[in-house]
Amino acid sequence: MLLPPVLFLALALTFWWGMQREDPNNLPSTMIGREAPSLPETALNDNELLTAEMLRQPGVKLVNFWASWCPPCRAEHPTLMALARDMPVYGVDLKDNPDDAQRFLDKDGNPYAAIAADPRGRAAIDWGVTAPPETFIIDGKGRILHRHAGPLIREDYTNRFLPELQKALAAEK
Repeated sequence: MLLPPVLFLALALTFWWGMQREDPNNLPSTMIGREAPSLPETALNDNELLTAEMLRQPGVKLVNFWASWCPPCRAEHPTLMALARDMPVYGVDLKDNPDDAQRFLDKDGNPYAAIAADPRGRAAIDWGVTAPPETFIIDGKGRILHRHAGPLIREDYTNRFLPELQKALAAEK
């Protein structure tokens, strides 16, 4: 007879605690501060293959998990094109038809300095990706500094992603 009220109280306290978080929409990543996980060993068509060595090169860089079938990925594409003018942007094509992905890049431009293909989504699991697009800020030692879930657009880009990118760039100087 005492069990139902105790269970209800525990559930209510769990919900209350979840609502008290600073940003309830933020999905924390256990990868922050760790070396970037392994990458697929297959390039997208004839594009240069993204390698772990590239992630350990000096300077801040981005790793973007994307797919041609993903509408938010298409929405953030102009932002990635602009970012690629200032820093290396690498791509991991996730669960995509290689011809469709290449057609998308040929039509809208290719912001990626190198691309790995992840047809089964194994690397995405290792990186903790929940759904594309997701973008990771990587430091000059190959460590993950920030994970951004969702498209790099509008206020989400300017208020959440850009401050983290600026902080990473300032730390690299």
